[in-house]
Formats: sequence, C-alpha cells, structure tokens
Amino acid sequence: MNQPGRGVDDESPATPPGPRRRTGGRSARVREAVLKATIEQVTEHGIEGLTIGDVAARAGVAETTIYRRWGTRTALIAEAVAELAAVGNPVPDTGSVRTDLRMLAEQVSHLISRPGIARLVGTAIALSSDPEVDAARRRFWNDRFERSSQIVTRAVDRGELPAAVDPREVLETLSAPLYFRLLVGEKPIDDAFVARCIDQTLALHGKPA
Repeated sequence: MNQPGRGVDDESPATPPGPRRRTGGRSARVREAVLKATIEQVTEHGIEGLTIGDVAARAGVAETTIYRRWGTRTALIAEAVAELAAVGNPVPDTGSVRTDLRMLAEQVSHLISRPGIARLVGTAIALSSDPEVDAARRRFWNDRFERSSQIVTRAVDRGELPAAVDPREVLETLSAPLYFRLLVGEKPIDDAFVARCIDQTLALHGKPA
C-alpha cells in the first residue's frame, strides 16, 4: 500500500542514469593523432613524400577516417601546418618588453630548429601556388602575429613602446633574422644572435631618447 504523499513510481528503484556523452573525446584524440603523424611524416619525408596511408598507419586510424574528415592530402597538410602556430607557444607576459621578446625569440628559434621544420617551412613556401597550402601558410603567420601582438600592445600600455608603433612590424623585425639565418644562412641561432635581434628591434621601434 502506498504511503500518503508518495506516487506509485516512488517505491520503484530509481532508474540509473544512462552513459554520459563525451563531447569531442574520441574525435579530438583522432584529430590530434592524425595531425601529429602528419607533421612527423612531413618533417621526415617532406610534403612531396607524404601519403595518407603512412599517416594513417602512424596515427593508428583507418585511411577512410582521414579521407572522411579532410578529404585530400593537401587539406590535411594545410591543417597540420596551421596547427603548428597554436601548439606549445604561449604568449609571454613577463611584465617587460625585452624579456617578452626574448622568450618569443626563443620560442621561434626552438620551433624552427626542430628536425625537419626548416624543410617543412621551405617546402610550404615552394608550394605556395597550391591554394590550400598557401592558405595554411598565411593562416600560420597571421595567427602567430595576431597572438604575439599582445606583447607589443602591453608594452605600449606600460610606456615601453610608442603608441603609434605597428605590432606586426615589431614582430617582423625580431623574427625575420631568425628565419633568414636558419633557412638561408644555415647558421646556428645562439644567445648572442637573439640578443642582437632584440637590441635592433627595440632600437628601431622603441621610444626615442
């Protein structure tokens, strides 16, 4: 007999909740594994030597999974190149423009000094006639410039740089010699070279005495 104030279903065991759906769990892991495998394949064999089969085997997924998500080899390479801009490169915020620029320069030098990255960057430039690769290259640089421009805007707020300074020009002045030395000069990027790049950047764009 039911007790007053209780419904018929109140005496039945509570229905256990169903399994919670994970949002993006496996899909995110597959994407990460495939993009990581793509970068590894490109750095080892170049863009021209990359195949969907090799990426699938290295990532531990089916080739159909890659084709279903990215469609073409070029689209896969394009997203993998763009992903390099966002991974493992937090924007420095030390409270000083000089130390922020030093940390940024070290990030750039570490990235482009990784085995195969110089080849990857050079090949991406060589294949700029491919619309997808060219779009990925531009997304890579635009994303890096956009995120790193915070260094300059914060320096302006602190009075370390003039208000009229162009953040992109500051970042180009700092990073261009680093890429040139690696891709053209083929010389190591040491502490003295990084310090000289920072000094020249601040001398060109800093507040006049």
